[in-house]
Amino acid sequence: MNNYIELIDKKLNEFMPICHPQKIFKAMKYTVTLPGKRLRPVMCLESCKMFGGKIEDAIPTACAIEMLHAQTLIHDDLPCMDNDMYRRGKLTNHMVFGEANAVLAGDALLSFAPQIILKHSKNLGAEKLIKIMEEYFYAAGAYGVIAGQVVDIESEKFEVTQEDEQLPEILNYIHTHKTADLFKLALRTGAIIADAADEQLKEITEFGQTMGVAFQIADDILDVTSTFEQMGKTLGKDKEAEKLTYVNLYGLEKSKKDLNELLDKCFDILKRNNLQSEIFEQILNKIRIS
Repeated sequence: MNNYIELIDKKLNEFMPICHPQKIFKAMKYTVTLPGKRLRPVMCLESCKMFGGKIEDAIPTACAIEMLHAQTLIHDDLPCMDNDMYRRGKLTNHMVFGEANAVLAGDALLSFAPQIILKHSKNLGAEKLIKIMEEYFYAAGAYGVIAGQVVDIESEKFEVTQEDEQLPEILNYIHTHKTADLFKLALRTGAIIADAADEQLKEITEFGQTMGVAFQIADDILDVTSTFEQMGKTLGKDKEAEKLTYVNLYGLEKSKKDLNELLDKCFDILKRNNLQSEIFEQILNKIRIS
């Protein structure tokens, strides 16, 4: 895992030189290179390796996915969204570069990331690159993370009651698109680069969906139980904004129980399909909350 993270950090630095106008490139690079778990690019590399591909072939796509993830964080933290001052223990992008430049940095990353894939992955061939682009733009756009963000905003000030039969469906939609879609993007593009079969793509997609939802439930739990020092961001804002979260809907104990059941399902998906990965097992165990 650490070897993957070191490789990704090295390549992100190489792929993001500071050009003119320097302010926008500095703003882009600032959030992308903040210290982090690099979970999504690691998943892309490991998926490629697990299905028999070469890690080197997946590096540009993995780094592009981290850039896309950074874009979502920059916009998520804006005053018009979650209005957060800290991310990964550092000031958020708009706190450092101003709100206008943060908006532009996010916009720039959205188009800069696929350019990295196209420029540095010509050896994959046109057909495979088109498949990767389709996956990227679906996850990045109005059917993916943007859809999740819109419904997340709409869910503020909800009167959360378990009797409302619509709320679980809405919550699952938010978790799927805000979080699981980027997990699936990482896993599916890694598999595509490795020439995985259609059935294998289906298996890894189910794994990504389940793990993504589990990851977001864990994040909802940690927003209630963790500290700034552990998470590197302002906590308790979901409750303050009266957002629809797993903990707000089901309570803390059921959230922990359901989280661990989803993680068990992830292990079962790997085992049942004979997908062997110490990296994925490590990630799942880190998400688990007792």
